[in-house]
Amino acid sequence: MPCQQLLAVAEEMLAGEIAYRRGDHDAAFTRLRAAIALEDALPYDEPWGWMQPVRHALGALLLEQNRTAEAEAVYREDLGLSGALPRAQIHPDNLWALRGLLECLDRRGETAEAALIRQRVDFAAARADLAVSVSCFCARGMAA
Repeated sequence: MPCQQLLAVAEEMLAGEIAYRRGDHDAAFTRLRAAIALEDALPYDEPWGWMQPVRHALGALLLEQNRTAEAEAVYREDLGLSGALPRAQIHPDNLWALRGLLECLDRRGETAEAALIRQRVDFAAARADLAVSVSCFCARGMAA
C-alpha cells in the first residue's frame, strides 16, 4: 500500500483534532469523517496499515460535545454492530470502542444493553495490556 494513502488519513485526522482544539467543532468533525472515509478505503492488510481507528477519536470528541447519539452511532459502526461496514473495517470487541459505547449508553440511561456491553468491556479489559477508561486519549480530562 502506498504511504501516501496512510499519510492522507493522518493528515485529515490531525487537521480534525487541531480544528477541534481551536474550537471549530463542525470543521473538526468534517475532517475526522473525511479521515474515516480514507481509512475505510485503505486496502485490506494484516496488520492494518493504519492502526489508530479514526472512529475512536471522532466518537470521543462527539461525546465531549454531548453529541451522544452521533457518538453512539460511530462506536456501533466501529464495533460492527450497525452492519454497515465490511469485516475488514470493523473492530469487534475492541476495548476502546466498547468503552465509548458504554459511556453513550450510560449517558442516555440505557441499562439493559449497558449491562451486556459492560460484560464485554470486562472481558476485553482482562486481555488488555493497558487500563483503558476512554475511547481515545484525545478527549480532554477523560483519560485516567
